[in-house]
Amino acid sequence: MEFLEWFMPTVWFVILALFLLLYVILDGFDLGVGILSLTSPSESQRTILMTSLGNVWDANETWLVLMGGALFGAFPLAYGTILKALYGPIYLMILGLILRAVAFEFRENATNKRPWNLMFGIGSVLAAGSQGICLGTVLSGIPTDAAGHFTGSVWIWVNPSSLVVALTLIQGYVLIGSTYLILKTSGELQRLHVRTARLAAATTLGGALLITFTAPFASETLRQRLFDPAFLPFFVILPLLGVALIVQLFRSLAMQQELWPFVYTVLLFILSFAGLGVMVFPAVIPPSVTIFQASSSVSSMVFMLTFIGVLIPIMLFYNIYNYIAFRGKVSAE
Repeated sequence: MEFLEWFMPTVWFVILALFLLLYVILDGFDLGVGILSLTSPSESQRTILMTSLGNVWDANETWLVLMGGALFGAFPLAYGTILKALYGPIYLMILGLILRAVAFEFRENATNKRPWNLMFGIGSVLAAGSQGICLGTVLSGIPTDAAGHFTGSVWIWVNPSSLVVALTLIQGYVLIGSTYLILKTSGELQRLHVRTARLAAATTLGGALLITFTAPFASETLRQRLFDPAFLPFFVILPLLGVALIVQLFRSLAMQQELWPFVYTVLLFILSFAGLGVMVFPAVIPPSVTIFQASSSVSSMVFMLTFIGVLIPIMLFYNIYNYIAFRGKVSAE
């Protein structure tokens, strides 16, 4: 039983990280395309952008719903505490996602598409920025009492470090959205998004460096973890791999490759998540509440695992099949 009390929370921490990673990558390029739609020079080009998402955007958001349900079941204390601290940005994120969904459907049959175009783009910016604020607030630390309940201000998420993370995540979504559009478009529209990918890669890199250098000042826990000799190999290897991937990303863009910019961007997202995981584990409510304190009973986690173990392969198969079925480029015709 002692082994299960350590093993099951760890397994569910990994599962939740997987759900979050899949959401950020899949809905990340979706949100990125929505943000880029605000800068489309013509209505016909904006239609191509929207069409490239038409058959995948709603499935991408499934991972966010699944992650919320899994967090509630596996770590109910974390679910209650984090949501209480982040009601503001979470409501804004949901509002952004609703605006996107409504605009996407109504734009298709609207005579005047401009209001729906703006709603789709603004909703994308709102959802992406809210997610970044949530991430920045969690990394900075959520104050709790001895029982793990939230004790901070309702405006805890309004701070400079959260704003920096939000702006960086928006740029990251623009980057992965641009590389996705390089895959899905051709001609002048493709060349346009090669340029936006270069710009977004540079701004995302700048934001990531700023977050890295300011993290030790934003949180005592992060500072201790970053300078812990036991974790030093991770914090040496991960940045080196990141530099290598960034170099390859710019090289693939210069060579006008279509697939590899997207692959390198996805690998950068995975690497970033690995770094975040190393920085916070085993905390599920940084800095003080661990997965072992916040977890539900072992029997509940085992019961959930039997169902989620079947559901994950089904959802992965569906997503993979969906992208295979709708592969290829989107043109005006």
